[in-house]
Order: sequence, then C-alpha cells, then structure tokens
Amino acid sequence: MGIDIAKRTFDLAILQPNGKHRTKSKLSNDQAGFAVFEDWLQRHAEPGAWIVMEATGIYHEALAEHFHALGYRIAVLNPAQIARYAQSQLQRSKTDKLDAKLIATYGQRHLDHLRAWQPEPLSLRQLRALTRHLEDLQALRQMELNRLDVSRENVKDSIQAIVQRLNEQIEWTLKQIKQHIDDDPDLRGKRDLLVSIDGIADKTAALILAELGEIERFTHSRAVTAFAGLDPRLQESGAFYGRTRISRTGSARLRSALYLPAVVAMTYNPAIKAQVERLRARGKMGKQTVCAAMRKLLSIAYGVLKSGKPFDPALAIAH
Repeated sequence: MGIDIAKRTFDLAILQPNGKHRTKSKLSNDQAGFAVFEDWLQRHAEPGAWIVMEATGIYHEALAEHFHALGYRIAVLNPAQIARYAQSQLQRSKTDKLDAKLIATYGQRHLDHLRAWQPEPLSLRQLRALTRHLEDLQALRQMELNRLDVSRENVKDSIQAIVQRLNEQIEWTLKQIKQHIDDDPDLRGKRDLLVSIDGIADKTAALILAELGEIERFTHSRAVTAFAGLDPRLQESGAFYGRTRISRTGSARLRSALYLPAVVAMTYNPAIKAQVERLRARGKMGKQTVCAAMRKLLSIAYGVLKSGKPFDPALAIAH
C-alpha cells in the first residue's frame, strides 16, 4: 500500500496482481480520513500488508501511529529514495495519485529491504519539537538583524522590538529544552554522556539527541554518519578521479549543529586534534579537515551513547 501524504489530505494506491493500481484520492489527513482508509484496507488489502509512505515533516506521523496501533506494518521512507526511483522510472509527471502509485510499486519491488517503523517515545518527539522551534526562532532573529543593517531610521525601532521579543522567546525555549531533559532520566543521562565530550555543550547535545532519535536503530557509527550526510562520496570513472566530498544526503540540521563544535574540538578534543594533525601531515586542509572532525565527533557521540560510558580520549584516539 503506497500513500502520498500532504498537510491536509493523503492519496493511496495498492498494486494488484494484474500489475494495475487500485487508488483512492484526497482522504482527509485526520481521524475521519483514517476511518475511511481503515475500511478501504479491510476490503482491498491482504492481511499483513505493508503500508509504505514518505517521511513528510510531521504530516505522516499521526497516520503512521494510528495504523501501527492497529497492527499494520508501517515503512517510512526517505523522500530521496522515492525521488531517485521516480527518475529511474523516467516519470515525467507528478501528481499525488501518481506518487502514491510509485510508492506502492517501490514497496512491492523492495519488500526485502523495507524496515518496520516504530513510533518514537513522546519525550523524544517533544524534544525535537523544541529544538526545531529554537532553530526557527534563531533564523527569524537573524533575518530581522539583517534587515536592521539596511533599514531606514523610521523603522529601526520596530525591528529592534521584534528582535527583543525573539530574544525573549529564544531564552524561554532554551530553558524549556533544559527543563525537559532534566525532567527525563533517560534524556538526562544521555545528555550528560554527550557533554563529557570535549567540544559538545548542552545545546548541541540536545540537538543530537533530538535528531538522532533512538540510538539503537543504528547498527554502526557509519550508519550515523550516513544519516547526517557526512559519509564520503567518491567520484571515479575510468581514469578520472574527482574530489572526495561528503554526500549531504542526510540531516542538514545535524551537519549544521556539528560544524562549530567540530571547529572547537579540533583544538580542545585530544582525539580529534590528533586526527586533524594526521590529515594535515598528508596535505589535507580547510573543509576536508573540518568535515573529518565533524564525522569523528559524531562517531564519538554515537560511541558514548551506545556504550553508556563517558568520553575516554585514550580510547577515542586508539580508534
């Protein structure tokens, strides 16, 4: 079952044995629409069918939680997977119905690779909402500060009032994030593990926890760096050897949050400082060393969360 979800509606399609799709369009993305979908599933889908959808901000969460609670198997895919699959199928048009069909076909052809989705703990989702709200507030403040530099005198007082209000909201949100983590024993313990790493402070620790989610879903540190889009992307063809860059196919929020901590860690974290010195001895400079530091810092964060032990510089240098 493929579902294309928007803010207020969703379209669905199921691939039938004859290769054609049965579809239903524009169901409301709320409990009323879920009830219609549930009835439709009982009439047209086999027991144990997969419900496959893309991760669309938060718009897919209520539907996924509803049908997970009913016992259906849910797969939530990275939108980049479907976009590239559409390109491979030379799909030229794009509508909600076509996207639902495409998702259904993709799911059918990749059944062995579908991973069952599980709802995250409420405390984790609440933390993510707070950290993303903080990011939005900071972006709005920067926009207003940029306007302040080029505005005429007769509007500067208004802009400064807005900036002041945003500063107050940013301060309030930071306190809410700290209180939320302090009140949750699991999050508090993980935060304390992360801030034991030289270069990571409370704000970065909160964002890492919020964006990574449950650490158990990652089987290796390489999976974490891929999730953040920090994995190397090689470009080779025949005698051509291009520059190695990071893939950027992952969480831009994590990459952004790790940049400044990695720069600090290049000076104050013994493990990352040693790595940077080795890279510079091999002629690597600039962005290459910073990206390597970001990757190392995230791997160390994964290690302390996975092991439940604070940062040990000697152990990190050995790896």
